[in-house]
Amino acid sequence: MPATEGLRACLTRQSTYVRDCANTPDTIPMLASAGLGSGVALPLHAGGMLYGLLVTARHQADGFTADEIEFLRRLGEHIALAIRQDTLLWDLQSAYKELQRTQQSALEQERLRILGQMASGIAHDINNALMPITTYAELLAMRVPDLDEHAQRYLRSILMAADDIKKTVGRMRELYRKRDGRDQVRSIHIARLMRDVVDLTRPRWHDLPQQQGITIAIKIETDGAPTYLVAVESELREALTNLIANAVDAMPIGGYITLRARPWSRSLLAIEVCDTGRGMDAETRQHCLDPFFTTKGQSGTGLGLSMVQGIVQGHGGTIEIESQPGKGTTVRLLLPTDRPSAAKRELPSSDCGPSRLLRILCIDDDDRVRTALMDMLEADGHTVTGANGGEAGVQRFRHALLHGKPFDIVLTDLGMPHIDGRMVALAIKTESPETPVVLLTGWGTFMEPGVFPEGIDAILGKPPELASVRKVFMKLTQR
Repeated sequence: MPATEGLRACLTRQSTYVRDCANTPDTIPMLASAGLGSGVALPLHAGGMLYGLLVTARHQADGFTADEIEFLRRLGEHIALAIRQDTLLWDLQSAYKELQRTQQSALEQERLRILGQMASGIAHDINNALMPITTYAELLAMRVPDLDEHAQRYLRSILMAADDIKKTVGRMRELYRKRDGRDQVRSIHIARLMRDVVDLTRPRWHDLPQQQGITIAIKIETDGAPTYLVAVESELREALTNLIANAVDAMPIGGYITLRARPWSRSLLAIEVCDTGRGMDAETRQHCLDPFFTTKGQSGTGLGLSMVQGIVQGHGGTIEIESQPGKGTTVRLLLPTDRPSAAKRELPSSDCGPSRLLRILCIDDDDRVRTALMDMLEADGHTVTGANGGEAGVQRFRHALLHGKPFDIVLTDLGMPHIDGRMVALAIKTESPETPVVLLTGWGTFMEPGVFPEGIDAILGKPPELASVRKVFMKLTQR
């Protein structure tokens, strides 16, 4: 509407009364062009804001009395106040919703922060418990090469599962900081990955349900899909393992799970986990990716799908969910197929040995860890002496130095009572500055890469792979 003379007056809180539109057509032209005889234009003004205009007209000229104009003026004031109240109410509701979102976000951030603090201690305990599993499985694979096919497959599954646990614990830090890219990206055989996931989750979808008289079947479909995908294998395996576990939970009376890979577009691969379970309603589907959202009560953490989403996003992909109550659920991971490739990690072998045999002091207050580590090193040909804790380790180092039989390398745990790994390193360097000290710790993935405490020459995370130990030894003994 063009701001004519009559309407411009309303902008300054003034009303306009046109007694005869035919004689003054330029005051409010739209009234004259409509063939109306008279009209009143009133500003809808409240709280310093102009919300609009109230325009009333009649066919005859001079059609409004003073009382009617006053009535219209008061009506306009009430309308303006009502609009203002509605606007304020809307603003208040919006501010309240934003406050709720902010409070919820702050609460979740605080929970994530606390969880992050707990993660360090959890990682240490779990990695210590994994140490004998991975160590003796590696030694068995190396020392007994003539195992039959079934035993070799069992052994590979043990090593794969243990490695996934170690990396899953390490990724707990993703709940409060971004992935730093240290996980290795490589070319993955998609069908083999799916078969591995089905084998690893077999107790979850087959054995346990069958004990309760429940039958769940899984099928794999990869027709038309590319053979390889560049990704972090352990992360993708964890994502699919989570999705299969969710599918099993959604089928309390049994059903079918389909693990499918298919091209989605020229640059995207779709990996889908479909189930015939109870499905989700729209509200559950809307929130199921939110951290800590769960429909499983006390048995659920609400972090499974959130972790899956984080893994997919870390690969530059997206996640889609299709579900209806009573009609099952399909979770679709859309992953880019044009990522650069990387070298493939081989299973442990005995082909690459250390440059020379060493005298090693192994310090750890956990008997299981110390024994497993000593067995690994001795199986690799080294002469190893163990010490139960930091104080005993420093004493044994001094005793060996005093009798002319110094150690070539010292391996020490970080978290030990009384004298921890950092104090051990400082004591060793005081006695023999040239002796390399390697910090072996279950907190390794939570430490900044390349930043070593004083006196530490290298850091190995628990449980260490023999290949990693050999690499560190070779580097330190060739300096």
